[in-house]
Amino acid sequence: MLAISQASAAPYAAMVVDARSGKVLHSRNADTRLHPASLTKMMTLYVAFEAITRGEISLDTVVTIPRKAAAEPPSKLGLRTGQKIKLRYLIRAASIKSANDAATAIGIAIAGSEAAFARRMNRTAKAMGMTRTHFKNAHGLTESGHLSTARDMTTLGRHVFYDYPDYYNLFSRRTADAGVRKVANTNTRFLNSYRGADGIKTGYTRAAGFNLVASAERGSERIITTVFGGRSTASRNAKVAELMNLGFRRAPSRVAVRKPQRPAYTPGGVAPGTAGKTIRLVTAVKKSLRPKMRPGPEEATPVTSTQLAALTEGIAEAVEEVARSENNLVRASISAPATAIAKPVLGGDIAPLSAVPPPPRPAAIVLAARPAKNAAPVPQEVVTRMSTSGGRHWGINVGILGSRYQAERLLLKTALKEIDTLDDALRKVVNRPKGWYANFVGMTQEQADLACRRLTARNSDCMVLGPS
Repeated sequence: MLAISQASAAPYAAMVVDARSGKVLHSRNADTRLHPASLTKMMTLYVAFEAITRGEISLDTVVTIPRKAAAEPPSKLGLRTGQKIKLRYLIRAASIKSANDAATAIGIAIAGSEAAFARRMNRTAKAMGMTRTHFKNAHGLTESGHLSTARDMTTLGRHVFYDYPDYYNLFSRRTADAGVRKVANTNTRFLNSYRGADGIKTGYTRAAGFNLVASAERGSERIITTVFGGRSTASRNAKVAELMNLGFRRAPSRVAVRKPQRPAYTPGGVAPGTAGKTIRLVTAVKKSLRPKMRPGPEEATPVTSTQLAALTEGIAEAVEEVARSENNLVRASISAPATAIAKPVLGGDIAPLSAVPPPPRPAAIVLAARPAKNAAPVPQEVVTRMSTSGGRHWGINVGILGSRYQAERLLLKTALKEIDTLDDALRKVVNRPKGWYANFVGMTQEQADLACRRLTARNSDCMVLGPS
C-alpha cells in the first residue's frame, strides 16, 4: 500500500503519436521532466542493438558479471559476481523481465563502466532529439538528475521500432529463456488485453509511478502511446488503452511513412564532423618547364602495365605514379646540382629551390620495354581510390575473385556498405596466381580490426592484412 500511495502522487503525463509519420495526436504534460523508471532500458537496449550491429560486441559474447551489476536491487535476474553469461540472455532479461542486474551488466560490457555507458546513452539521446532527457544509469532506478519526458520516451520508442526491427519482436514475447532461468514479460497484461499490441516497455518506481510506452498496429495504422505516473498497473493499462483508441480514431488510414533519422554513431564520444584533419602531401608534377613534342607513331614507346591500368580505369593516381617513376630514373642517371632538386610542399605543388630548368632526357634511357614473348606475367595492382592518410600500413582482404571487374565491384559494394570504417581506405585490386584479390589498405590496425568485425557481423568474408 505504501508503494501505491506514493505512486499515486507521481505527476501524470501522456503522449500519443502516429508512428508512421511521427504526428502528435494527443499530449498532456508531454515536456514535463519526470522519472522514467525502467523505460530507461529502452535506451540501454537501443545502444546494445547499435553496438551489435556495428561489430563492437556480439550476441554470443560471454559477459563476466561485475559486482556492481550483481548488487542491483530487484527486479533482477539473480546474477552472481563473476558469473559468465552470453549477451543474448542479458538482453532478453532486460527487455522482457526488466532485470536491473542484466541492464547494468550490458552497459559495463559495452562501455567498460556504468558512467561511460550513461554518457553514451546521453549522446545517443541528444542525437535523437531527446532534448529534455538525462540518464545517470542503465536500469532506471531513481537517481537525482535521471529524468525524461513523455515526448522524449515516445521518440525513443519510435526509434527502437524503426531502427532495429529485427530486435523489436523481443518486446512482444510473453516468456523467454534468459540462460539461468525462464522469465516472463512485465507487460503481459496489456499485450494480452489490447488488440494489436506488440510492445514496448513498462517502468515502475515509487517516485515515478506506473509508466508504459506501448505500441499497437491495426491494419496499416500504428500508434505509440506513452503514459507517466499511473496509479497502478490496471489503471495505467486502462488509460493507455483509452489513449490508443483515441489515436486510432484520429490517425488517417493512409499516410506516408517518414522514418526517423538514425542518430549519429559516436561510441567513443567524438561528435560528428570533428575528426582529425588529414594533411595531403601532393607530389605530382603539374607544370612542365620544357614540354616535348608528341612522338610520332614510329616513335611511340610500349605502354607499361601501370599506364594501361590508368588508361582503362581513368585513375589519375596511376598517372602520377608513372610521372614520379620517370623523374626518379632521370635523377638516377644524371648528377643534377643540389639547388635543382625539388622538395615537396604540404598542400601544394612541388616547389623547385631553383629556377634552373632540368636537363634534357638522355637518349639512352628507356622508359618502358615490351615484355619477352614467353616471360611470366607480372602481378598487376589496380588502384581504385587514393588514401591520403600517411603512416597507415594495415588493410583487409574481402575476397579473391575470378576477374578484375568482379573484384572492383565487390570493393565498391563493400565500401558503400561499411562507409563509416572504409571511407578513408585505399581500394586496391591485386592480380595473383590464385585470382584477383580485393583489398582495402592504408588503414590503422584499429580501423582494420573494427572493419573486419563489422563485416563479419554482416556475414561477409574479411581477413586483416598486417604491414608487409
